[in-house]
Amino acid sequence: MRISEKQLAAVTVGELRPLNKPIALQPYNPDWPVFYGKLERQVHAALGSKALLIAHVGSTSVPGLSAKPVIDMVLAVANSADEDAYIPPLEGARYTLRIREPEWFQHRMLKTPVIDGNLHVFSQGCEEIGRMLALRNWLRTNENDRSLYERTKRELAARSWRYTQNYADAKSDVVREILGRALNDA
Repeated sequence: MRISEKQLAAVTVGELRPLNKPIALQPYNPDWPVFYGKLERQVHAALGSKALLIAHVGSTSVPGLSAKPVIDMVLAVANSADEDAYIPPLEGARYTLRIREPEWFQHRMLKTPVIDGNLHVFSQGCEEIGRMLALRNWLRTNENDRSLYERTKRELAARSWRYTQNYADAKSDVVREILGRALNDA
């Protein structure tokens, strides 16, 4: 999904902040799962049983893969459109709602406190959760596709991007390609 600046502004909660610099990739850091664990405990403490699934996703969840040092997590709740059920407790834990995409699986994204991270929220059973987990699991076990993904990320990261979302969009084709193999193998 490629998103224009106008579309990005429409789904952004608060100020749309330009990046205007290259993406900074770092070699895999074994502390990333530790950081995820701290964030996972924060989410569980804030939401309790309303957190139906929390998982570490994205490049920081794949040992050996270089990544932006941003911990991506996926959270499943009963209904991600029902923000009153989960946003206030997360805000109480200093999470900040930044993205609201009702047309894309009722996705919400919150920035995490202290540790740089993104909490992606979907309704339980959303197919996007399955895709995120399938991509993560495939990249953890398939060296060829992990290398392809890293090469692609490095080539794209060397460019200047107005918004981080533009970098993410530029990876879409290779992600779809890799995900196709992961889902066909499942």
